[in-house]
Amino acid sequence: MSEAPETAQLLSQNERTMAMMAHILQAVAWWMPPLIILLIKRESRFTSFHAVQALLLQIIYLIFIIGFMVLWFGSFVLTMVHHAPAKDAPPPLALFIVAPLLWLALIGMWIVMLVMAIVYGIKAGRGEWAEYPLLGRLSRKILKIRPGGAPILS
Repeated sequence: MSEAPETAQLLSQNERTMAMMAHILQAVAWWMPPLIILLIKRESRFTSFHAVQALLLQIIYLIFIIGFMVLWFGSFVLTMVHHAPAKDAPPPLALFIVAPLLWLALIGMWIVMLVMAIVYGIKAGRGEWAEYPLLGRLSRKILKIRPGGAPILS
């Protein structure tokens, strides 16, 4: 969701820059920049919101990487056990199919993450309360804010 232009002007340039950096730097340094920015700029709901979104994206990305690694090792072991080769037998063909497919999936996930980081980094730099699909709502729940950054009063 975007916010009204007059509300975007209330944000300082420092808040917008830090929110943008939380998104863009995650592409090269994984989860560390969003976490550091979240810890440094906790008083800013805008910066915290964008840092939490980037941090959640990195957590999900890490879970997918671990899942793909388990799939790769599992497929390797199962293929080798299933084919129990003789001394001069060539390696199983499945290894030459599964490994590149898993590698392509990892590269595809990285490209999606990179594009999301750039797009949402630009939006944060403009002062927009742009939400990642699904993760934006979770970020708002974690920070106890409404769309646009208004606090939820208990």
